[in-house]
Amino acid sequence: MEQQLDNLVWRKSKASGSGGGQCVEVGTTANGRAAGIRDSKSPERGHLAVTPETFRALLVNIKDDQL
Repeated sequence: MEQQLDNLVWRKSKASGSGGGQCVEVGTTANGRAAGIRDSKSPERGHLAVTPETFRALLVNIKDDQL
């Protein structure tokens, strides 16, 4: 997916701990056509952009312990 995600409002995942371990942030575009995923400890390293359908599939796989 080629899309610039410059104007996202990022939020930390509820599943991310406060101890500084595995921290993930997610954001969406205003039009809802893309989701962004990044490491909250290193946001300057960039993000992964996916379609909403791909993001939903990722969440299903995580919740089903398939990853």
